Amino acid sequence: MRRVWWVLLGALVVSLVPATAYAAGQAQPTSDSGLVVMSGDAFVAQGETVPSVVVFKGSAKVDGAVTGSVVVFSGPVQISGDVDGDVVVFDGLLTVQDGAHISGDVFADKRAIATGAQIDGTTQSTARMVAASGWVGVALWIGMWLAAAVSLLLFGLLLLWFAPRAADAAFTAGRTAVGPAIGWGAAMVFGVPIVAVVAMVTVIGLPVGLGMLFALGLIYSIGMIAGAWFLGRLIVKTGSRYGAFALGWAIVTAASLIPGLGGLVWLAGAWYGLGTLCVAGYRARRGPSQTIQVPEAMPAAPTPV
Repeated sequence: MRRVWWVLLGALVVSLVPATAYAAGQAQPTSDSGLVVMSGDAFVAQGETVPSVVVFKGSAKVDGAVTGSVVVFSGPVQISGDVDGDVVVFDGLLTVQDGAHISGDVFADKRAIATGAQIDGTTQSTARMVAASGWVGVALWIGMWLAAAVSLLLFGLLLLWFAPRAADAAFTAGRTAVGPAIGWGAAMVFGVPIVAVVAMVTVIGLPVGLGMLFALGLIYSIGMIAGAWFLGRLIVKTGSRYGAFALGWAIVTAASLIPGLGGLVWLAGAWYGLGTLCVAGYRARRGPSQTIQVPEAMPAAPTPV
């Protein structure tokens, strides 16, 4: 299983190579490119050498040499030549004839291997590979989650260090202007993508729309940081700003692990956080309210007797 993940990734990469052959019938390599067949048969004749063979639906026959791997998703496979990489057959019969040489591993539920065939790697079913891919998916998801959570924490602490008064203003806006914060948050969360898509309709607005869509990740992250800060400061009303934000971040991060609730937590945090930032920014732009001082009336002079 040492190269099986590179085999599956290579199936995608090879399919994107412009020189790769795509066929609906029987396909043969015409150059040194990999051979990819979407629907049909792939054939490597004796004396020919190709980097790899990938068949999504159809059969594969290798009488020549394959310097990479052979991957077939649905269809029979017959190998009488040499394969330097792995051979993976998800749904179909694998036949390895006398004189064939496979340097890598073999993954196939149905296989007929002749006694004169040589396989340097292991031979096992695809069920084990699928089970292993499940654990790999879980590990990948945990790694991505940890990377996102730690990045959010560090980014939030950095913003607090740069703009502590802005954070205080956002918290005040979140407490004193709940309705406007909800409204402005909805406008940012849902309005910005809509405006970006509408702008992409015209040729002039296409770069602007694409730029707005690419910036959504940063915008939502800043909103999530503001939401975590508001939650933490709501619990810890005095003391260190960093400690309050860390508490809010820990609560939001833990809640995001609950199935079915994580997405709602992130949406609510980014929604209200962006709303508080918008209200605080509007108040800062408007400036402090000025109150007109009305002088007290002077006392009337006493009427002479």
